[in-house]
Amino acid sequence: MIIIARRNFLFLVIGLVCITMFLSGCSNRSADRKMETKQPTRVNAPQKPALQDRKQPVSGPVRTVPWEKDRKFKNKQQETGTPVQMAAFRTVLRDPLPGEEQNVHLAARLLTGTVLQPGQVFSQNLTIGPYNRDRGFQIGPVYSGSQVKTTIGGGVCKIASTLYNVAVLCNLPVTERTPHAMPVPYVPYGQDATVSYGVNDFKFKNNLPYPILIWAQGVDNILYIAFYGQSQPPKVEWHHQFLERQKASKIYRQNSALSKGEEKIAVKGMDGAVVKSWVTIANKNGSTTTKQLGISSYKPMPYIIEQNSPANNSSK
Repeated sequence: MIIIARRNFLFLVIGLVCITMFLSGCSNRSADRKMETKQPTRVNAPQKPALQDRKQPVSGPVRTVPWEKDRKFKNKQQETGTPVQMAAFRTVLRDPLPGEEQNVHLAARLLTGTVLQPGQVFSQNLTIGPYNRDRGFQIGPVYSGSQVKTTIGGGVCKIASTLYNVAVLCNLPVTERTPHAMPVPYVPYGQDATVSYGVNDFKFKNNLPYPILIWAQGVDNILYIAFYGQSQPPKVEWHHQFLERQKASKIYRQNSALSKGEEKIAVKGMDGAVVKSWVTIANKNGSTTTKQLGISSYKPMPYIIEQNSPANNSSK
C-alpha cells in the first residue's frame, strides 16, 4: 500500500510538472504572437503625405500676407496712417521662366511702399517702368498676337493683373486697363491686365478721403499685393459671362530627344473667348450696386505639342 501511494504521488508530481511546462510554452508562444503582431505596426506606421501630394495654392483673394510682421512695413503704416488692410490678392505663376520670376520679384520691390494720395491716379508704367536692363529687368515671356515671345521685362503683366484684382476688390475706379491678346493661366478670363511701356498702362484712381499704401512681395512663384487704408471697402464679387468661345488649336513640333511615338505638351493651350465682366457691390446700407467692367476678347492660345514623329509635324 505504501508503495502504491508513493507511486501515485510520483505520477501526480510528474503530471504537475508537465502541465506547468505546457502552460509556460503556450504563454511564450502567445507572447511571440503578440510581438509578431506589434512589429509590423511600428514598421508600417502612417507617413506624412509627400509634398507634391499636398494641395497647391491658387490665385485669388487672401488675408494673410508674408510681410505682416515686417518692421519696415509697420513703420510705413504708422507714417502714412493706413492701419487697415483693404484687400489682398495672390497670383500663382505656373512654371515661370527664371527671367520671368526675376522680373516679377524686381517689379514687386519697386512697387512696395507706394503711397497714393486722395484724388491721385496710379500708373504702373510711371511707378515701375521703364522695364529695361538698366533697372535690372531680364528677358521674359510676352504675348505677341497669337504667339508667346520673349523680351526684356517680360512677366511684369503679372503685377498689372494682380493690381487690377486688388483695385476692383477695393471698389476703386480703374481708369485704364487692357486685356491680353490671349487668355492667361494665372487669373480667370476677364480679370487680367497687360502693360507695355509707352503703349499700354494700368491705372486706377484713389477716390477715398485718405491715402492708400501699396505693399507687394514675390515669394518663389507667388506674387502678393495688398492695399492699406483707414476703412474696409464694401464686399465686391466678380461675375463673368462668356459671349463666344473658340477652341484652341494644336501645333506639333518635332523633338528627336523624345522616344519614337512619344508626345509631350510643351505649352498648354487655352480656348479663345469673348467675356463680359461685372461686379456686384454690397453696400453698407444693405443695397447692392452693379459695376460693369467691360468686354475682354481673347484669341485662342494653341497647344504646343512636341513629338518624335516626322509625319505629324503640322498644325491642326
